[in-house]
Amino acid sequence: MTGQGACTSTFLALLVLAIPASPALLSVSYDGTNFHLNDGITKNWVARGNFTDHTFEDGWGYLEVETNPAYPDTIQAYAAGFAEGASSQDMIYKSYRNTLEGFCEWKSQKFCDNLREFLKKNMQWMKSMIALKRQSCPVFYNIDLILTQMNGVADGYNKTGKFPIPDEAILWMNLLGDIEDLESALDPSLSNMSIEDFVKSGRTLGDGHCSALVKVLPGNTDLYVSHVTWNTYQSMLRVQKKYILPFRRTGSSDPSDTIPGHTVAFSSYPGILSSGDDFYVLSSGLTSLETTIGNGNPALWKNVTATGELMEWMRTIVANRLATDGKSWAKFFSMHNSGTYNNQWMVVDYKLFKPRKHIKPNTLWVLEQLPGIVLSGDQSHILRSQSYWPSYNVPFYPEIFNMSGAPAMVKRYGDWFTYDKTPRALIFKRDHVKVKNIRSMIKLMRYNDFQHDPLSRCNCTPPFSAENAISARNDLNPKNGTYPFGALGHRSHGGTDMKMTTSSMASGLKFLAVNGPTYDQQPIFRWSEQDFAKDTPHYGHPDAWAFPVIGHKWVW
Repeated sequence: MTGQGACTSTFLALLVLAIPASPALLSVSYDGTNFHLNDGITKNWVARGNFTDHTFEDGWGYLEVETNPAYPDTIQAYAAGFAEGASSQDMIYKSYRNTLEGFCEWKSQKFCDNLREFLKKNMQWMKSMIALKRQSCPVFYNIDLILTQMNGVADGYNKTGKFPIPDEAILWMNLLGDIEDLESALDPSLSNMSIEDFVKSGRTLGDGHCSALVKVLPGNTDLYVSHVTWNTYQSMLRVQKKYILPFRRTGSSDPSDTIPGHTVAFSSYPGILSSGDDFYVLSSGLTSLETTIGNGNPALWKNVTATGELMEWMRTIVANRLATDGKSWAKFFSMHNSGTYNNQWMVVDYKLFKPRKHIKPNTLWVLEQLPGIVLSGDQSHILRSQSYWPSYNVPFYPEIFNMSGAPAMVKRYGDWFTYDKTPRALIFKRDHVKVKNIRSMIKLMRYNDFQHDPLSRCNCTPPFSAENAISARNDLNPKNGTYPFGALGHRSHGGTDMKMTTSSMASGLKFLAVNGPTYDQQPIFRWSEQDFAKDTPHYGHPDAWAFPVIGHKWVW
């Protein structure tokens, strides 16, 4: 993939008839030659979009996009992207400025040049595979649709946006999770570095990316799934999305060939097609989510290549669309593993859950990825025996744990880097029994009492860290404190949201969510009080993040 030329859309003949005002209720029609953007819903719509920015009211933007199955899938995909790009163009621009503007200045121009060349080769390989296998392989058929949809987002933005952004911007925004690892994979200085030298270099900071919990209620009365994003605070411009995309598996005209995950509700960001967090509730009956495990073994980066591999964000969408259960989700996701954005994935099959019945096999599948390897399996027996599955950025599978370089981190820094004794593992183990209902689940996932909780203590000055909680608040760590590694210190990073669903909510593709750092036991996050505010872009953000938990009601 590349942002300079290789993602040019198949559908360049656009006629923009009207630019809807915000909130945007619009449709995209197609006359066989041109796409037309319409204010409101027309009778011959290919895609319709409904976008509202409520960031200052409840912390979220809301986007719904639905396509018309009477049209070919490729036409639907492009129109869906165009509707999204046009309706949310203002939020896309602000998000670009917050997360990507100046990227090659604060990284390096050399890295960006290498990245562009890598993505160009990757795009060429994907296009060759699409040409070869599009008609027979559901994976590459959907890769083609994903690229087409992304092109639509870019064209929708460019036709309606007030401010231009680089040609590569939409692609790179979708790639940000993968780019974190591509920065290491494309660094030649790491190619011959040992794990021990890598640890000593300080590059591996134990940087947390998300907390997650799958919880069986007492008496097996319900099954909750919840996720807390950990990210930089500049990323908090967020969108809850619902896509209704009745694509076929391989372009068949047979309605029975419609993909299982044709409808998805998820937390996301402006302009990107995946969640990025990730948290998805799917029409297939599955809910998928992840926390990042990372890779601290430089020897594995040689497995990241521009040809033969699909970036993680695209494989996630493919698996969500095509899978019918945890096993098939793992199969689709594992194909053409890029070794980038390395995560522990949890896939919950709500079709198998029955209240007050034992947890059935295949209710919970867990997958972990590193460059060159993917391991997955049914972990329902653990969920059944201990009534919860926690996830907190540490590999569960011993082979993945050992390959990731984690043992060297344990040797240098101690229990913080272990699977069973790291602070969040101990907090989940102690407190999951307190979950009796939705309110107590939310309370646990927003929990941070680092000044008083003994499990938040560390060999630090002061002797605790706001990183050591289910929802981190690193802005509250003293700037002049001393910490054994950077993740425990003061920085613009923490838990930035909470999402959760239940068996009944998931059946209706619904979830509860709150955006912004936790303020349950801690002060409200205010940009005006942050010492890093001047150096951290936050266009379109409210000053104070004190929003309630929202259960959004979708229109379609």
